[in-house]
Amino acid sequence: MTGALAMMPSTSSPYPLLAPPTCSSRLPPLRCFVGLRWSAPRIQVREYPDAVAGIAKGAGGRGGRFRAPASSISQPCSRTIIITNEHVQNADFPPNYSKREKKPFPIPVLELRRRAKERAKKAEGKPKRSLPPPKNGMLIKRLIPVAYKVYNARILLINNLKRLMKVIPVKGCKHCSEIHVGSVGHPFRTCKGMSSDKRRGQHDWGGTLVEAVFVPVEAYHLEDRLGKRIPHDQRFAVPRIPALVELCIQAGVNLPEYPTKRRRKPIIKIGKNEFVDANEDDLPDPEPYKLEHPILEELNDNEIIAPASPEEIVALAEETLEAWEVVRDGALKLMKGYAVRVCGYCPEVHIGASGHKARNCGAFKHQQRNGQHGWQAAVLDDLIPPRYVWHLPESGEELQRDLKSFYGQAPAIVEICVQAGAKVPEKYKATMRLDIGIPTSLREAEMVV
Repeated sequence: MTGALAMMPSTSSPYPLLAPPTCSSRLPPLRCFVGLRWSAPRIQVREYPDAVAGIAKGAGGRGGRFRAPASSISQPCSRTIIITNEHVQNADFPPNYSKREKKPFPIPVLELRRRAKERAKKAEGKPKRSLPPPKNGMLIKRLIPVAYKVYNARILLINNLKRLMKVIPVKGCKHCSEIHVGSVGHPFRTCKGMSSDKRRGQHDWGGTLVEAVFVPVEAYHLEDRLGKRIPHDQRFAVPRIPALVELCIQAGVNLPEYPTKRRRKPIIKIGKNEFVDANEDDLPDPEPYKLEHPILEELNDNEIIAPASPEEIVALAEETLEAWEVVRDGALKLMKGYAVRVCGYCPEVHIGASGHKARNCGAFKHQQRNGQHGWQAAVLDDLIPPRYVWHLPESGEELQRDLKSFYGQAPAIVEICVQAGAKVPEKYKATMRLDIGIPTSLREAEMVV
């Protein structure tokens, strides 16, 4: 149940409602056991006369409706109180797809075909329209400030994470890619690395780097995003840079170390897949883009200074969390304007309308595809993996293996900022399961229905 149920007493009803259940958990009194919140401010009460009492689920699985059981009523009820809550209390964790299965398409293939037929039907008998940017080689002007903002926010996020990891310990398994935010690693036996069967899935925790928290997804840098696709024999000649940086470059960020071709006139189509560049000799020299803020630079490890006071730690955590949201929201805007592709079998990402031809896919049954990637439209988590980790309770006690189903998860960056003192964003509260009461013992957990 994702919606929160609550029962409020009615002064005019002859049937008193049940009192809120008691709970022996360590949460505040207004929080009920196993995740049901008894809170009046978020409740909307609607009365329906001449209704049969019962319990029904709200529309969409979000709101709840309470009605007394019909079997326990000895005389007809003239009124029913329906209580709804639009706030998603608890949500499932992001699904972990099997490496033997292809990633699902963001939009089903049948829907894509239906949309293509609809567009062809609307365009029938009408003159062809000119290509819009960025398909015509031009930049989307409204996204240029967004690209610079995302680029600076990414650098700020990395620098702040290096400083926060000086005071907030982050552990990483020596045999797999799992990490944990805390002084002691979690006890869950989920390791699938080398010799995990000898350790019975137990993790071997050690130190880690910022690259384990903010995963650096790389992609090929294209000097001309409308040029020919990268062949297999040139896969080592083309430089690889962070995919988010490549997306910002294609969206308008000018970096001297990564040159790219900028067109000032739309291309001229001479065939289905052929075009020529328009003559730009009559145009004056381009003026440099005026930046509102200078481009930041990533600091080296020896230049990182840990925050000195608790107030500085909290302020740094708030700034880091804000940079994380700017990177995510800005990257989503850029992906709506510029095409981003991902392999359906492996994490390879390509910034461009069509993927490269390098046959370096090593996923399941890559021999049948001769190492070729199965390109499809990417989603935000393909470009910026959130790296979910276990959320520590507010009490600060260590996690217990037998109570795994009561704990929540959050992106590693969010968990670091929350432990540093930042306020929990509303969008992550559902997966962090803050409203679930954690039992004090295994016997108490077995009593949960």
